[in-house]
Amino acid sequence: MFTGIVEELGTVAAVEDQGDAVRLTLRARTVLEDARLGDSISVNGCCLTVSSRDESSWTADVMQETLDKTSLGGLVAGDRVNLERAATLATRLGGHLVQGHVDAVGTVLARRPSEHWDLVTIGLPEQLAPYLVDKGSIAVDGVSLTVVEAGADRFTVSLIPETLTRTTFGTRAVGDPVNLEADVIAKHVATLVRAYTDTYTGTHTGGST
Repeated sequence: MFTGIVEELGTVAAVEDQGDAVRLTLRARTVLEDARLGDSISVNGCCLTVSSRDESSWTADVMQETLDKTSLGGLVAGDRVNLERAATLATRLGGHLVQGHVDAVGTVLARRPSEHWDLVTIGLPEQLAPYLVDKGSIAVDGVSLTVVEAGADRFTVSLIPETLTRTTFGTRAVGDPVNLEADVIAKHVATLVRAYTDTYTGTHTGGST
């Protein structure tokens, strides 16, 4: 579990193609301060496991399922990535509850810069739209953001200078893919409501559930 507050920008040192998997080596400092083998670290919103490490880098094995469902398959050496260690019971919840399980890959559709912040429009698959509401939360590349305006196939977020400086959003351009994770609480509530509605409808119409 993570909070969506990026701890540092890491750098992809190497990408080793293993056929049905990829081994990523990433350079970092902060997330390595207490990282042990088997620990979880979020990379652009994807929960990965530390398989080896030294003083300045760590490696993670990325399986095909993750490559198919996220943007990690497009990483190349030199790319910057958002990194966050898994939360502890003593962690401040500065963002929102983020699982590190990407729901879909979205696309940056537009950027409108201003003097002190950027308004970014991001496209999303229609199946995620029901989980987004104005002023609700969403994780984009592992960053906890507040939705400004939610639509049927897109949403907007406002990025303050701190976010632009400390995350990959400072260099994200129109057309770039981004990992999306909807609010897990919204997903659970939607599932419970859907199950209740289906049961209620089935009971009163004679249908089966």
